[in-house]
Amino acid sequence: MAAQKDRWVCSLVFLLFCASSIPKSESVGLQQEPSPQHYFSALEAGRASLAFFTPSVSPDAQPFLEQIESSAEALQDYGISVVKVNCPKEDVSRYCGKENALRKAFLFRGNRLIREFPTDALFDVNSIVANVLFALLFNEVKYVETLADLENIENVLKGKSNMVFAYVPATGTAEHRAVMEAAFVYGTIHQFVLTTEAALLKATSHDDPDVSSAWLLFCHCQQATNPAQPCRRTALAQPLTLLNIHRHLKLMGAPLVTEVAEDPEKVSTVHLQLGLPLVFILSQKETYEADRRTAEFVAWQLLGKAGVALLSRDLRDLNVLHRSNVALKTPDEGMPIQYLVLEDTDEVITLVEDKNKVKQIQEDEQQQEEEEEEDEDEKEDNNQDIQDDQVVEAVSRDKKRELPLEQVLVLTEENFHSSLSEAARTVVLFYASWEAVSLAVLRSYSEVATHLKETSGVLLCRVNCWDWPGLCSQENVTQFPTMKIYKEGQHSVTYDGMWGTEELSSFILLSRVSCPVKLATLGEAEGYLKGEFPSELSSHHHTLLLGVFSAATGEAKEAFEEAGNILSGHVRMGMYFEDDALALSRKYSVSPPALLFTRSGGQSVEGISLSKHSVQDMVQMIRYELLDIFPEITVPNLPQYLQLRKPFLILFSAGDISQMESKEMLKLAKGGAQRAFVVCWLNLKKTPVGHGILRKYFSTTPPLPVLLWVNLHSGGQVFKFPPEQSISEMNILSWLEKLQAGLEIPSSTLSEEDWKPPLPAYDFLQMMEPSVPELSPNTSPHPGDTLVSHPPKSPGGDTAGGDSATREEPSQESTAEEVGSPGRGLRGTARRLAARDKQGKRHSEL
Repeated sequence: MAAQKDRWVCSLVFLLFCASSIPKSESVGLQQEPSPQHYFSALEAGRASLAFFTPSVSPDAQPFLEQIESSAEALQDYGISVVKVNCPKEDVSRYCGKENALRKAFLFRGNRLIREFPTDALFDVNSIVANVLFALLFNEVKYVETLADLENIENVLKGKSNMVFAYVPATGTAEHRAVMEAAFVYGTIHQFVLTTEAALLKATSHDDPDVSSAWLLFCHCQQATNPAQPCRRTALAQPLTLLNIHRHLKLMGAPLVTEVAEDPEKVSTVHLQLGLPLVFILSQKETYEADRRTAEFVAWQLLGKAGVALLSRDLRDLNVLHRSNVALKTPDEGMPIQYLVLEDTDEVITLVEDKNKVKQIQEDEQQQEEEEEEDEDEKEDNNQDIQDDQVVEAVSRDKKRELPLEQVLVLTEENFHSSLSEAARTVVLFYASWEAVSLAVLRSYSEVATHLKETSGVLLCRVNCWDWPGLCSQENVTQFPTMKIYKEGQHSVTYDGMWGTEELSSFILLSRVSCPVKLATLGEAEGYLKGEFPSELSSHHHTLLLGVFSAATGEAKEAFEEAGNILSGHVRMGMYFEDDALALSRKYSVSPPALLFTRSGGQSVEGISLSKHSVQDMVQMIRYELLDIFPEITVPNLPQYLQLRKPFLILFSAGDISQMESKEMLKLAKGGAQRAFVVCWLNLKKTPVGHGILRKYFSTTPPLPVLLWVNLHSGGQVFKFPPEQSISEMNILSWLEKLQAGLEIPSSTLSEEDWKPPLPAYDFLQMMEPSVPELSPNTSPHPGDTLVSHPPKSPGGDTAGGDSATREEPSQESTAEEVGSPGRGLRGTARRLAARDKQGKRHSEL
């Protein structure tokens, strides 16, 4: 029965939230009666109505009328009608007389007058709703002035019901309204008590509360069965809004401790659903009672901040480390459960209250595990968990995993040039075996090799520049990693995109096709615009570009071809320059030279004239046209839009945006102002980093969806679109006009501090021994040199595998003896440097 009542309450609150968020016309819900006689004759028994009596013409009433009409919608949600009664001029009764007309509003329940309100007390929607509900719930919501009055109510409720005690600095405020709306819904479950006395608030708190802010306490009187036992109190830590009160009451109504008898990965509680973590206390039969008491103690300390569950170790197939005694499950989707070893309950509480504590505990455990492994393997590796770079740390922790590089050919100075002619396209990854980013990219590269192993005409290779510096210097490789694609062993294209598996695969596949593709007939050009393209490439790039040129536009044609060479692998480009090119361009209302393109999912062809004929301008224009009109921002594509150096109008959503929101935002993006700012959206389910961004902006994640104006390149100000307004092109443009005019106040301002690495990079050249001879950039080491033929072990550990057949690495002992060997001061130093400059700050895995 209680569960059914709870579900009914949740449903009612949800409907109220939905009703309040639906945009409605200004006067919907306001009833009008031609005379007092009609009004009183239509009153229904038990139904509440708020009436104001006014002459037919009254200009002085306009401000009050606007507010009372606006409140009609909100009051209608609670079954309260708002009625405007027109008084005849000759009517001088109590309600229509000159001394009362428009000076008071009257609240009736049926024919009975509940209360008269001076109109100056009903100054806005919040005050109207708050005062009306307060009057109707006068017997349900107790108003107290002294501590004795509050304690008397608590004593009556002990062992029976819980109490919600709220303090508001003044009645008629937004906080007062939120409390009264919550009382309307939850008043049958909890006793609501209200005060405006600052002295009473101070008397109920051990701290010195800010009396200028509203407060809410949930008093657990139902569990206080002993009359002498005080009621526990749990404060609402968030601002006093209806949504936060509902969330707080849901948490207070949840079980104090949940006993888990299934896989914790499948457990879902109200805490996780409301975005709070869940702490598992690991238990066993022998210590169940003590563990239960521990869990209850921790639950009281974390009430409103996290949930607590008792997890039995006796579950089958439970993957729990033997020494772990606490587990933490976060609400973030896809995040695994973290099993930890803690000393006492204080650490459990700190675990939730201090988010950095999880990272520190995990790193301490990681260090301990690595030290145990290093005792068995290599003692010199015991500092790998302390890094100043997250990529370095992630790679070093995974250094023992063997990469599947069987599909990747290892190149040396001897077989490099001969291997380039073995396939139509030879892909070469130049990397350094000691460098962390290279090793991270090598993992993606191995996945690409597996994905493309059946693709004909493509050969994937790699060159370890640590072993072959001369070869890498000859190929103009100045940074690690670098990927190049050689066409029949000659012309090469350098990759400059993201290093993910999908991006690398797309680049390699598109590089197989000429860029631009030269189309011979008008039918081929039309088919190209319709997407007639090799099926294996159809999913990689969505926008098709076709350059159309006439005989008189040779300069633009040459620039377009050169732009195609630069953009090869990144875009699909076609070119048509036959005699009937003029007819093709006129079909799409442009004249040669012109660029025709079809966007992702679009059936129509757009055309623009190529007014600038320089290669650089053409490349820049093509890159801009490739960008989506209303993009979904993700981690891979964010840099492309940041390079535009424009403000962002970004919609944060908890999932896919609605069709209406998408339509309105798309209209805005296609409008005349689209080149002034980037109109985009971010799906927090697909890109969870958005949660951290919003917390950076607002401390806590605001209700979604939320529309923001963010100017990262000028001042860093963040403006929040008014949540009470619907997301429409008209409302947004009106808001932007106010924003540009300086009439809006920013929600937050981002720091101007530069993003820098936590520690400076090591200057390996300065650490080299003075005896090392200088090498010319164009001179490669001779086969007999120690630098090439006897390289010591790579500092980061060469996890690539497969090089052992080409290189034999000496032991540490033999390396230590070669004091005078050229290059010894550089190789093998990274681990020792990390140990020597050991830092206390650590970073978690990527």
